[in-house]
Formats: sequence, structure tokens, C-alpha cells
Amino acid sequence: MNRSLKYFALVALTSLTFKVGAQVKPLSQQMADQVLALSKDSANASSNNFRPVKWSYDQGVILEGIDGVWKRTANNDCFKYMQACMDAYVTKDGDIKMYKIEDHNIDNVKNGRTLLTLYKVTGQAKYFKAATILWNQLKEQPRTKEGGFWHKKIYPNQMWLDGLYMGEPFYAEYAALIKDDKAFDDIANQFIWMEKNSRDAKTGLLYHGWDESKTEKWADKTTGKSPNFWARAMGWYGMALVDVLDNFPQNHPKRAALLAILNRFAVATQKVQDAKSGLWYDILDKPQGKGNYFESSASSMFVYTYAKAVRMGWLPKSYFAVADKGYKGIQKEFIEKVSTDKVNLKGTVAVSGLGGKPYRDGSYAYYMSEKVITNDAKGVGAFLCAANEMEIAALPKPALGKTVMLDSYFNNEVRKDQSGNDQIWHYKWDARDNNGFSLLGEIFERSGFKNKTLYQAPTVENLKGTSIYIIVDPDSEKEAAKPNYIQEKDITNIANWVNAGGVLVLFGNDGPNVELEHFNKLANKFGFHFNGETKGKVPVAGVFETAKVVVPAGNEIFKNVKDLFIKEYSSLKLSGNARPILKDIDGDNVIAVSKYGKGTVFVIGDPWLYNEYVDARKLPATYDNFKAANDLVNWLTKQVK
Repeated sequence: MNRSLKYFALVALTSLTFKVGAQVKPLSQQMADQVLALSKDSANASSNNFRPVKWSYDQGVILEGIDGVWKRTANNDCFKYMQACMDAYVTKDGDIKMYKIEDHNIDNVKNGRTLLTLYKVTGQAKYFKAATILWNQLKEQPRTKEGGFWHKKIYPNQMWLDGLYMGEPFYAEYAALIKDDKAFDDIANQFIWMEKNSRDAKTGLLYHGWDESKTEKWADKTTGKSPNFWARAMGWYGMALVDVLDNFPQNHPKRAALLAILNRFAVATQKVQDAKSGLWYDILDKPQGKGNYFESSASSMFVYTYAKAVRMGWLPKSYFAVADKGYKGIQKEFIEKVSTDKVNLKGTVAVSGLGGKPYRDGSYAYYMSEKVITNDAKGVGAFLCAANEMEIAALPKPALGKTVMLDSYFNNEVRKDQSGNDQIWHYKWDARDNNGFSLLGEIFERSGFKNKTLYQAPTVENLKGTSIYIIVDPDSEKEAAKPNYIQEKDITNIANWVNAGGVLVLFGNDGPNVELEHFNKLANKFGFHFNGETKGKVPVAGVFETAKVVVPAGNEIFKNVKDLFIKEYSSLKLSGNARPILKDIDGDNVIAVSKYGKGTVFVIGDPWLYNEYVDARKLPATYDNFKAANDLVNWLTKQVK
């Protein structure tokens, strides 16, 4: 067993549970299961087998992949693993044990992405405070004369490709969270300067490092560039680009520069992909070099970069063939079966760097001297990211080109965020907390939908091109100073849109928690009426049975579920074409649908599929809300004309 993965797993062992499925799981889950299993094994291992655990970027790479598996599967073991890993370092006051800001080591910023995830999901201030320490490091990080971050204080005047991945995705995510728009100029410049100073004009590849002072023994005395194109360094750079773009403002003037860099990156790395295996060599441009070998972490990073960039529309679709060929090569060359539901990843170089003690001169011979191991944390993390992307790509996309629109006009609550900025919240696509719809939104996206939000009253024009329109929990006066009540003109516009083939989804709430007078006027148009009582109360925390709704076999929408958790909902009275889909134990209507012209309407008296009761952190495993969300999206997709 490789020491790297086992050593980082050791810190994550606070009351984790481990499940073994009977059926063969996707590779991402098999790799994640192996990570968790090694963690379990490590709990019983002699402490003499491990060096002291330290705050390290390696762990952050694994956790990026684990987070992806959690979002796709709602496997709570994955979330608990992430939280346990960070809780081993983050104190209740938000300090980070075994971290020193004065080291100005940009590697130490990487784990900030996981801290932000934990903050967004749990709302616990300690994670934001810890992330702010890393933000402050970036503000104080030594820089080259033009402004590029030094890789470490002990490596003065040097920028490494690695550092772009360690610092910039966190930099962008934190800046977006606190609404620091000025930071994005600096973020873009880090990529621009790195490419300018390290790119080889002939091949388009980027050298591992660049020394502004040109004094390092590994640095070219004219250009300051290191001697070789190390594959993982370019892998870091590619992953950094596609992860930064997630949070980079769409209208920022330097976004185009980042997309241009990404496209040049894609051209250069495609040229050095091995034609037969689909893999990449450790030193990219020397396939015939003595001892050169296919390297798994870099190959995984390139696959991830290509696949994600194509999915997001940042690279032409033709590049997916590069990712597909690479992924098949990874499976053939590097994946080793451990059991029916676990795999190892072979072929990862443990480490490669420049300078230091003993001195690393950046020569070809140096890179070939580093050990190649199994289940290295960096390789495993990169593979998890790649596998997640490729498995998303392999899913059917029946809604490709369709749009699902989420209302944020009738439901438009505002609160102050952690930085004192106004934040529109409650049932939003991008919110990962209990009240968010991030998991539901990702299910829509995996089916091919494009998720949008409507901040104005619905009109013929702004509903044009929308396939599904979702209205959730309209505001009352206790929720908004000036609520946007549903008006007759809104009802007319929505009804005409549904009549023409639109699919309308109405998520209500129990009477005390929703504005029903106007909402019912809209619902009545299609044969539904929210009764306004409160059913499914949970009087004692943790006693979930009182909010259980059983799905009978053969249900036309919920084909893969049995027990649902629907808490504090309003029952429905039906008329006209409306018909029940699900009833509670009292025989009251919980979910109903109706045809209206060429369109369809789905109604439930609860916001229901928000993260708190979908992400599996709170509900017992016997409840099928995550599966129900998938079933609902599948059914809604089939209603789209």
C-alpha cells in the first residue's frame, strides 16, 4: 500500500462508515471507496508507520475528487471524509494547525477550496476564518517585479506552473464569495505572466518553472526558464484554468485572455499525446528518451481539463476525443482491480521539483530519478476528477439544448452574507447550504439542461426558449419588505407559455411559510389548490418517521424510490385535469400533475428537494430523496416538447 494516500487518509478517521455495494460501481466511486477503505485500514495501523501529519496540498487534490463523487452520488461518507480531513487541522476558532503563513508557500493555499466547500455547505464560521488566513497569505505573497506570485519564499523570484493550481482556483472562489471584483485582474494576470515567461514558441508547451533573476542553476541564463516540460506541471496549469473559469466573471475583459490561453494549451498538449495509448509521457516532448514513461497523474489532469472544458463550452467539442482516448488509456495502463468495488491507481511520480536540498537541477536525468508509486494522493485526486468528468459525459443527455428557469422574482429573499454584502438566498441554483438547490441543479445539468435564473416577472419574451419554469415558495411580507406578488398578468403569461408546451413546476410550502393568496390564484388556473395546513411535522429532532411518505410500487414518476421525506407540507385539492401522483397516509394529495394545452404542470406543497434533504448528510439512508430528484428530472425531461 502506498504511503502517500494512506498517510493523508489517517487524519480523516472520525466515525466514518463504509458501505459495500453489490453491483459494480462507476470507476470514480470505486476509487473513492478505496480512499475511504485505506482510511479505515489506517486507523488500526501502527503509528510508527507514519511521519507526522502536516497541512499539505496533496490532501486537497484528493478532496476535490471526493467532493465531485459526493455531489453526484449523495454518499455521505464522502462528505464526512472531507470534513474529518479538515477538522484535523482547523480549530474551533478557525486557526490552522501545522500551518505557517510566514512560509509564503503557495502549495499551502490549495486546501482552501475544501474549506470554502465546508463553509458553504455547513455555514460554520470556522471554515471561512481558516480560508481567510489563506486569502491573507495571497495578499502578502512575495511577487516578481511584474506581479507574479513566488512559488515559495525559499524559492525567490520563481514562478512554477504548479503554483497556478495551488493558488488561483481558491483565489477566484474566495474573491467571488466576498465580491472582490478587483481580484480577478490579478488572477488573470498570473496565468498571462506564467504563459508569457515559460512558453516555448516552437512547441507551445510550458516549461516547469521560470526564474526572473536567472540566477538559479536550473535556469537558462537568457530566458530564466527551466530545462524541461514536466507533464504534471502542465497538468496543474490546465486544471487551474478550468477551475478558475468556474468563478471568473462572464463579462470580465480578461476572460477572453484566459480562454485563449486554454485553447493554446489544448493545441500544445494534444500534439504530445501518444497516438497509440492516448497517454502522456512524464517529460512531454521526449517520448524516445531513456527511461521516459507514461505518467498517470498528468494523464488524468489532461483528461479532466479537456473533458470539463468541452462540457462547459470553453473548448471545441472535437477535443472530447482527446479526453476519451486518454481516459481509455488510463483505464488500461494504470487501473488495478483490488476487489469488485475498489481499484488502485498505478504509475504516479511521487514528486518532482526544482532547486531545494538535495538540489534538483531540472534535467531530464533528474526527472527520471524520482520514484513512481501506486495510489499517490496527487494521482488519485486527479483521477477522481477525470473519472467524474468522463462519467458525466457518458450519461444520456436527453435535455441537451434545453433550459430550466428558476424564479428569483416571486421568491427574492435578501440577507447579509459573511462580508456584509447583500445576498439573494433561499432555493437558489448556486447555493450549497441546506436551503440551496445546488444538487437538484446539477441533476438537471447532467441531463443536458442549461440552468438559468429569472430575476424579473415572467413575460412572453423572457420565458421564450425556456422548457421548464420552476417557482418555489413565493415571498410573504415577513420574508421580503416589498414582496413581488403574483399578478393576473403573470398568470396569463405563464398560462400561455404552458399552453404552448412549457413545463411548469410549483413548489409550495405549508401555510405559515408561504404567500398563498396570490400563489393559489396561479395554481387554481391549472386545477390545484394549496390547502395551507402543516402536515409532516417532526416534533422531535431526529424522528423522521412522522414526515415519511411511502411511494407505492409502479408510481409513474418515482420509479426507483420507496420512502420519501417530505416535511411540513401543504396538501392539495384538485379539480379539472389535475390528478394525484402521490398521497400520504391520510389519503391527502401530496404531489399532483395536470396537462394544460400542450404543456404540463407538476405541483407539491413543499420546496422539498433542497439540499438539506437531498445531500444525505441529515436523512437516514432509508430515505430516497436523492433518487427521487433524479426520477423527477427524468420525468420532467420527458414532458418537454
